[in-house]
Amino acid sequence: MHTMEEIVGRMSSRGLRVTDQRKTLAKLFADTPGYLSPKDVYEYMGKTYSGLSFDTVYRNLRVMEELGVLEQVVFEDGVKFKLHCREEHHHHHLICLQCGHTYPITFCPMEQTAVPQDFRVVKHKFEVFGYCKSCEQEEAAANEA
Repeated sequence: MHTMEEIVGRMSSRGLRVTDQRKTLAKLFADTPGYLSPKDVYEYMGKTYSGLSFDTVYRNLRVMEELGVLEQVVFEDGVKFKLHCREEHHHHHLICLQCGHTYPITFCPMEQTAVPQDFRVVKHKFEVFGYCKSCEQEEAAANEA
């Protein structure tokens, strides 16, 4: 799901009212390859829709996450959202802290986790943060200069 039309179609098929603001939000994420904070989205949307509240933006981000359009990841500097990847099966990610590029982890670490018998897992998330080869090389070059 990478085009604005696909995102709008998902919203519509799930009974969500497709407003101009939601179309703009869909286009923003369709055109952005990395992660966006709610503040980034609010500032972008505020340029077109004066009077738009931060609560409205955040509520729409949460709705789009619940629809499976967006993924939410908690970084050290807060929550960020990005377009849900096209992988249909359950998986997790390696995430570059510099450029935001993600790589799928092809197995689920929960399968190797010893869960106590008196605990019932209902959901989980697993992300690994680091630097991709390109960003690592840029960092090394900058340190040599």
